Amino acid sequence: MFNDIFLNIPQKWIDIMWIAVKIIVAFIVTRLTLLLLYKAVDKFFRNYKSSKFNISERKIKTMGTLVKNISKYVIYFIFVTIVLSFFNIKIESLLTVAGIGGLAVGFGAQSLVKDVITGFFILFEDQFGVGDYITVDKYSGIVEEVGLRVTKIRDFSGAIHIIPNGQITSVTNHNAGNMRALVEISVAYKEDLDKVQNVLQMVCDEVREEMSDKIVDGPTVLGVSGIGSGAVNITIVAIAKPMKHWEVERELRLKIKEAFDKEGIEMPYNKVVIYNEGKEGC
Repeated sequence: MFNDIFLNIPQKWIDIMWIAVKIIVAFIVTRLTLLLLYKAVDKFFRNYKSSKFNISERKIKTMGTLVKNISKYVIYFIFVTIVLSFFNIKIESLLTVAGIGGLAVGFGAQSLVKDVITGFFILFEDQFGVGDYITVDKYSGIVEEVGLRVTKIRDFSGAIHIIPNGQITSVTNHNAGNMRALVEISVAYKEDLDKVQNVLQMVCDEVREEMSDKIVDGPTVLGVSGIGSGAVNITIVAIAKPMKHWEVERELRLKIKEAFDKEGIEMPYNKVVIYNEGKEGC
């Protein structure tokens, strides 16, 4: 019965179904190949990181991401050529047509070429890498991927920004070196500034000891940096390792607040004083 049904199917539909099956199998093999290749790349760069070569982890992550991107393009190109062969389309003739048609779409592909060339120089010059905190135009965040065509950065809200490399005209890399931690403290005019600075220096010494793995130099009390309408400002500065300056600043503020509470040092704040003038006969 099934044989009769199968025999009654036109040969054209049998050929179409057979091609569809081959495309599905080729797609599955392509995805499995990519999966195995990604795992091999990850394993290779993990071993490379632990080798004797002195290469930063940031650069290793960037190289791993780039190799994955290039591998993906190559594998999918092979997949497309295999699918075309199912339809008896030779890649040589396709390249010939593409060469002729390339003259027509050349102007439209200028931005793509610009993205790839810029991406190459970003990687070659090591302008930034995966894990760096950068600012590109109005976007700031952690670099998640550096490809030949686009760069992906994730801001602190969790949003990811995909920026074509050709649009990156200027970039600020906050991980290029040690970073400054700056804390400004306000105290009331009535406080003894010598006592205040001694307390602050003790806090700085404590933080330096506790965060020696994150602090390169300082913290140091610079002294009075400003006199406002209701307070005296004292500045503390430290040099921290890349991306550790915020953590140092938070710890300094916490320790200073605790020390001021303990020593009875007043930090000025806005106050509202209400005078209630009673009337005679009330």
